Amino acid sequence: MRTIVIYNSQTGFTKRYAEWIAEATGADCLELSVAKKENLAGYEAIIFGGWACAGGISKIGWFKSNIDKWANKKLIAFCVGGSPIDSPEIEPALKQNFSEAELKKVNLFYCPGGFNYEKMSAPSKLMMKLFIKMLKAKKDKSEEEQEMIKMISSSYDISDRKYIAPILQCLKK
Repeated sequence: MRTIVIYNSQTGFTKRYAEWIAEATGADCLELSVAKKENLAGYEAIIFGGWACAGGISKIGWFKSNIDKWANKKLIAFCVGGSPIDSPEIEPALKQNFSEAELKKVNLFYCPGGFNYEKMSAPSKLMMKLFIKMLKAKKDKSEEEQEMIKMISSSYDISDRKYIAPILQCLKK
């Protein structure tokens, strides 16, 4: 199956997953700004990866705007974020990016990445500092909130090639 992996990455985690998927499948792999200029008609599967941003998937609008045009293709979207794979907030957050009709056409996945403050844009760093400050100021923090403060207060990497397995399985179906 001729496949392309298209990604939008801010700090490198989404790019890493896109490259792992492309390597495992023999797919072409392009950054979104390049892929937008390409004719994707010859592909049977289109995989889009974006990073998590305040519950949304970065640049998912481009992918969604093409779903109807790609009706005869296998469509997969994956999101890379800083939460562990078993976080209960992930599934509802991912699904809110798509309508019910779109979810019937798109296979949706999450891959844990991490935080790399050194590569983050200034606005993203500021947003994270404000979020951490807000969490720290909250009285009666839950265990999850206390753990989140520890995790996101500095750079970390929880990415692993094993998290692409469900995406690879989906492609084989």
